[in-house]
Amino acid sequence: MRKPGSMKGLEELGRVRLSPSFFMRDFLYSEISVFYGIPNIPDNPDLAIAAGGMLCREILEPLKASFGDLSIRSSYRNTAVNAFGNENDLNCTNSERAKGRHVWDHRDNDGHMGAMACVLLPWFTDKYAQGADWRSLAWWIHDHLPYSRLQFFPKLCAFNISWSEAPERHISSYIAPRGVLTKPGMGNHAGDHGDWHQDFPTFRG
Repeated sequence: MRKPGSMKGLEELGRVRLSPSFFMRDFLYSEISVFYGIPNIPDNPDLAIAAGGMLCREILEPLKASFGDLSIRSSYRNTAVNAFGNENDLNCTNSERAKGRHVWDHRDNDGHMGAMACVLLPWFTDKYAQGADWRSLAWWIHDHLPYSRLQFFPKLCAFNISWSEAPERHISSYIAPRGVLTKPGMGNHAGDHGDWHQDFPTFRG
């Protein structure tokens, strides 16, 4: 598919189905794009569709099947939107690091395809508001899903979650206890963490 050059072309891109529950249009909305008038259109739609499809099928569909409703807070950004966000302190990492993450239509610097979305699960957002520890959800995801990077935020316990051809299996958080929860090489990385999520829904992959 060529980069859309018209509203109709963008409409057709939005109709592309990435998985049973998700379409490309679900991921194109960006507050930065809307407010500052920077079109959030992929330079390479085919790569964005391929990477986004893997994110949806391997990560988001099992989350939705297991927890019910899933809300997308932020997801795909093209390089222009991401660069503007980074340069203006709008919670975007630099565009080189964002490739293969929020910038779906560019491979990362090692040539790997990947995609990231910031999502929240209302089921857990309610538990978090009542004092639940973010680490319980982190360990559930670690034990069940082929994620690459996972990062938690204080507002609503939203989290970045990514799929990659070369998964890093790295979890960090801005919620206390802040910092890295686990990564390859740490003693807590392997094994079962079921004691953290005994009251969670059954995994439905």
